[in-house]
Amino acid sequence: MTSPTPSTPNLRLRPSELSSPMENGSSTPSKPTSATTTRNSPYLPTPTERFFLALYPTLLLFGALFSLISPETRSAPFDKHTHAHTGPAPSYFARKDNLLNQVFVKRGWFWITLAFALWVFTHPALAAPRARLRAGARWATVTAFWVLITQWCFGPPIIDRGFRLSGGRCEVAVGKMEEGTAGGKDIFTAAACKAGGGRWAGGTDISGHVFMLVLGSAFLLAEVGWVVARWKGRRELEERTVVMGDGAVKGAGVEAGMGGVGRSGAQGAYGIGGRVVLGVVGLSLWMVLMTAIYFHTWFEKASGLAVAVGALYVTYVLPRWVPQVRQVLGMPGI
Repeated sequence: MTSPTPSTPNLRLRPSELSSPMENGSSTPSKPTSATTTRNSPYLPTPTERFFLALYPTLLLFGALFSLISPETRSAPFDKHTHAHTGPAPSYFARKDNLLNQVFVKRGWFWITLAFALWVFTHPALAAPRARLRAGARWATVTAFWVLITQWCFGPPIIDRGFRLSGGRCEVAVGKMEEGTAGGKDIFTAAACKAGGGRWAGGTDISGHVFMLVLGSAFLLAEVGWVVARWKGRRELEERTVVMGDGAVKGAGVEAGMGGVGRSGAQGAYGIGGRVVLGVVGLSLWMVLMTAIYFHTWFEKASGLAVAVGALYVTYVLPRWVPQVRQVLGMPGI
């Protein structure tokens, strides 16, 4: 007689779980097409999510290769401290004063928030108060990451703290400090340094543009994509799994009736809010490519991407395997 083995979360779908009345709208469960179906892990992004996330390193890699191959870009002198070309810019988008950089990127979180608000308050799938509250909680989470990384973190933002820890400083401000004409605060943030006519130099930066553009556009894609998939009746495309309170791993559809989206239907799948979101995402992807070609070092761009992916993991994957977090943040479309 063999001894029992410790139980582990079941990552395989039993025939009785392949379909439920809640997910297919029928009172009679449909027959499974196979005896077992392997579930995706709740601890990792789904295959579809990995596909869309792969767009960002692909753009960064393409941009890096283009900057090496293009004679105009390769020969243009570039100051890694100011993140700008010191001579004639090789392209309109290599100039920091280009229209998209000034109007869109420098006010990026405003446009991302505006597009998200239009989506939440115009799409009928999010008419339920609980759905809107949870969507707002996810926006607050990614916004908190954006603030802490780029704006303020109980003092200087994490980007500026990392720059100084890697040996960076505000050169002019240090000179003024020695002359007794500058306050100590001038050397701790890039914004204060530039405002005082200084140069933020000597350290390793995280690309704030890459971080913000990746975080914002991927956030919008996740919020719209999962909702539209279910709203159009394509619930068979659901790839997400969740860990229940008892440790069981089930398809995310088991929670679809717990305060998620409203009725389903193919009409008005995107609406005006969804179309605005797609426009903002398209501009973000274009500016990620422009940043990859013309600005920052490879390490700075890669670190900006890594930090953004970490924030997205906390917002969208962590709730799947931590029920307590899922109760607060929920999941798009559920």
